[in-house]
Order: sequence, then C-alpha cells, then structure tokens
Amino acid sequence: MVYFFRIMGRILGTIRAEYRQLVNRYFGRIERFDGNARDICRQVVEKLWEGDFYRTSLGHFDFFWMRDFGTVAESLVRIGHQDKVHHTLRWALKHYRRSGIVTLCIDAAGNTFNAPDVKSIDALPWLLHSIEVSGYPLNESERIFLNRELRRYHKMFLDPVSGHLKSMRFAELRDAVIYDRSAYAVTLVARLARCAEKLELNFPYHADRYRQELLNHYWNGRYFNADWNNKAFSAECALFPFFMGIVDDEAKFEKTIQYIKHHKLDRPYPLKYTDQPRAFNYRFWMTWPFMSNYAGTSIWSWHGVFYLHILKHYKRPEYAEARASFARMIERHGTWPEMLNPDGSWYYAAIYKSDPGMVWAALYLELPPHI
Repeated sequence: MVYFFRIMGRILGTIRAEYRQLVNRYFGRIERFDGNARDICRQVVEKLWEGDFYRTSLGHFDFFWMRDFGTVAESLVRIGHQDKVHHTLRWALKHYRRSGIVTLCIDAAGNTFNAPDVKSIDALPWLLHSIEVSGYPLNESERIFLNRELRRYHKMFLDPVSGHLKSMRFAELRDAVIYDRSAYAVTLVARLARCAEKLELNFPYHADRYRQELLNHYWNGRYFNADWNNKAFSAECALFPFFMGIVDDEAKFEKTIQYIKHHKLDRPYPLKYTDQPRAFNYRFWMTWPFMSNYAGTSIWSWHGVFYLHILKHYKRPEYAEARASFARMIERHGTWPEMLNPDGSWYYAAIYKSDPGMVWAALYLELPPHI
C-alpha cells in the first residue's frame, strides 16, 4: 500500500507539472522587474524563496528541481543565503527519504517524480554536489539513506565491471534529446564520485576514471562531443567538464571558445544550444509542431551563465563583453528568461512558452563586474 501511494504521488506530480506547462502557454503572465540586470536578478531570487524551499521559476516551474537547484546552490551560499540552501536541502531530503528515492522533482505537496524519463542520471549527483558545496551537516539517517541511493545508482546506471555508464535512456539536462552516454552525464558521474569521497560516503570509483574517459573519447580537438557516438556540439556537453572542474585545461577551453565564436553561438546573447540541430534524436513532443526548436538553435540563458563562469575562472578577456551582452538580455526582458528564440525574442511554441524568473539568476549575482 505504501508503494502504491508513492507511485501515485509521482504520477500526480508529473501530471500537475505538465498541466501547468500547458496552461502557462496560453494564460501565464510574465512578471517583469525594474532596475539593472543585478537588481532584476536579486528580485527574482528573493521572490523564489517562500519560506520552505527555492522554487525553480516564477512561471510553471513553481516546484523543486534538484538539477536547477544544484547548479545554483554554491552561488546562493556565496551571495549570503547558506541558511536557505540548508533549509531547502533539509526539506528535500525529508521528502526523498519518505518516498525512498532521490528524484529530479518535488512538488510543493512533497510528491517526488522524474521528468521526462522515469530515471534521472543527475538528480543524485546534484544532491551530493549541493550538500558538499554548501557545507550541509548530514545526520546519520541521511548518510544511511544516501549510501543506499549510491548503491542503487551504481546498480542502475553503471557497468558492474568497468564502472562506466551503461548505454540506456535516462533524464538529463537537455531533456529534449535522447543521448547515448552524453559528456554531461559522464561529467556528473565524475562529480558524484568526488562528492562521495569528500562527504565520506560509499562509492567504489574515483573521478579520474571519468575524467580520462572525457579526455580520451569525448574531446575532439575543438570541444567535447555530445555523446559516445555523436560528435556534434551541444552546449551543456561542451561546457560542463570545465564548469564542474572535472577537466581544468585552459588550452582546451580556448579551443571551445574559438568554436563558439566562429559559429556565433554567443550571438545575440550567450548561448545557443547547438549549430547542428539535425544531428540529434529528439523526443517527438519536443519537435515541430509542438515545441519547434526547443533545444536546437535557441538561446538558453542557463548555458550562457555557465559560459560566463568558465570565462571568469580562466580570467578570459571575452568575459567583459559576454557579461555586458548578458546584462542587456536581462534588462531587455525585465526578468531572467528560461530560453529565447535565435534572434533574442521570447520563445513561444504551440504547447509551450519560455518560463520567466528562473532561479539561475543566482549564478549571475555571484559574478563580478570585472576580472
């Protein structure tokens, strides 16, 4: 009976999320804020906190996404919100433990679920990352639960002999695309291994195993390939080995910058998903006529701000121009847009409208004006 209610909770959470998405397309209102880019981002982040956890957006993503929160947890700490980060993690861990599994999403009622696939490759890595970068103090019950989830993760996603990713379908950051062991997924497994070691949790493999795989199999001399068999450019796959610090190599990032600039992927704002949209296998409901160009040549602010962070890390001269371009984008729309059309206008599709007020704004607030 307990198992039945867990499954029903996941189903109801998923249905609610998809319903809100459709309603938002036709009836959702874009709330816009006054001020410069920093003022706008600050107001967005403040409004996303409602006393229990950080919502993902001010639109239809008004619930918790482990992936989105994971990417901003360290930035939230650095801008002075460690207490709220810890509160969010305590809230999430409570619901994860109650449902018996770490999932990508939790709605306000505490229902846990994954979307769009039933398996998420990155929910557990982002949870451990958030715990590690925020200094969240794990209690013994939470440690027991996380060690059990690490065993489940190992059994579900990794080859029992090599420790490398199995070839299978699962949910990951570019959820419109079906990958075969993406560079993003390999990077997140490497990050999981590092966090498990730092948190003194049980995981049998070292991060270097996955770092070498990225360097030996995914690096093509210009950028990290999208996945095991696809050599096309995909923004999250090209950037995440650097963003997560799994590969710290300025010369390789220089090559990636050259590719981005040559193909104008940072115009009019950082960053377009790809210059090779036909090279990917998309989920059918995320293609024309439903959600045309959702993850093709569209501009994703999430990847743009990852790009800014890597430029800052390497003290690149491109940082000032890229940051100024990003500020113009935020001020043009008066909010933090989820995604934009290739010309910088707001994204609309038959069944989808880009969400406003993304929690990713925290990543921008951490960035200095100059380096």
